Amino acid sequence: MKRRAFQRLLSQIEKLTEKQEKQLQTQLNKQKSLKTIKSITVEIDHCPHCGATSLYKWGVRSKLQRYKCKACKKTFNALSKTPLARLRHKERWSDYAKGLLESYSIAKSAKDCKIAISTSFRWRHRMLKVSEEIKAKKLHGIVELDETYFPRSEKGNHSLNRKAHKRGSWASRGLSLEEHVPVLIARDRNGNTTDAVLENGQEDSIAEVMLPLLEQNDVLLCSDSKSSYKSFAKRFDFVHETINASKEYVNGIYHVQNVNAYGSRLKNWMVHFHGVSTKYLDNYLGWMRILDTQKELTPDGLLRLVINCKVKDYALLPLMRI
Repeated sequence: MKRRAFQRLLSQIEKLTEKQEKQLQTQLNKQKSLKTIKSITVEIDHCPHCGATSLYKWGVRSKLQRYKCKACKKTFNALSKTPLARLRHKERWSDYAKGLLESYSIAKSAKDCKIAISTSFRWRHRMLKVSEEIKAKKLHGIVELDETYFPRSEKGNHSLNRKAHKRGSWASRGLSLEEHVPVLIARDRNGNTTDAVLENGQEDSIAEVMLPLLEQNDVLLCSDSKSSYKSFAKRFDFVHETINASKEYVNGIYHVQNVNAYGSRLKNWMVHFHGVSTKYLDNYLGWMRILDTQKELTPDGLLRLVINCKVKDYALLPLMRI
C-alpha cells in the first residue's frame, strides 16, 4: 500500500464502530496467521510423491504456491503429505494449536476457533500425528517400566448394538482384557519417555515395544514384580531389578517412582476428557508426551513440528468424525 493510502486508512480508524473494530482485528489476525504458515512452509526442493527434484511452479491456490513434478506429473504444495494436507481455514490453525497446548476439549476449541465440532475433531487428530516424532527412539541407563489400564471404549461409534457404558471410569489390574486395554510406559532417568497400547500384557507384547529401544549393555531395567517383566528380561539377558510395591518403594537407586509419577499425571490429565475412544488412545498418549516433554513449545512451534512431519499413509488420517 502506498504511503498516502495508508495515511488515509489510519485517519478512518477512529470513525470505526465497535463491531467494525472487531472485524478489522479479526482480519488482521487472519493475515498474521497466514504469514506464519507461509514462513513455516519452506521452499520445496523435491516432489513428496516420487522424490524427484525436477519441479516447476504451477500457480497459487489457497494462498500457497503449488508445484508440478516433471517426473510423475503430480501437483503439490508445501503441505502435501503432511498431517495438515487438504485442511482449510489456515488462519485459525495457530489458535487451534494453542488450544492443544492448553488441553482444550473438542467443543471448546471449536467455539474459540469458530469451526464445527467435526472440524475440531479432525484437526485434533491430524495435529496429534506429530506425537510419533516426540516418542523416544532410544532409552539409556536405568529404565523404569510400568503399565496402566484403560477401559475399552467405542466412544463415538453409533453402530453398536449394546447399551452404552459409563465414560471415564478407570480400570483396575486383573480385569478382563476384553474390557480393558493395557498401556506400557517406559521412562529413563533423563526423562526420555515412550509408551504403547499393548495387545496384552504378556512377554511378547512387551518385547515388541521395548527391544528396538534398548541396547543390552546400556540399560538396567527397573519394574514391579510382574512376571512378564521378569520373563522378558531373562529371555533377552537384560539386567533387571524388581521392586515389591507391597513392601518397599525404593531400594537405593532402584525404584519406579519416575514412571509411576508420569503414569499418575497421565491418569489425572485424562480425567477431564470423560473417557477416550480406544481407537484414538495412542494419539492421546502422544498428546501427553508433548505436554510433558515440550514444556516451552509455542503454538507456532507446534505447527512447525506438524508441518515438518511426513505422513506415510494418508488414508490413516481421520477425515470425518466416527
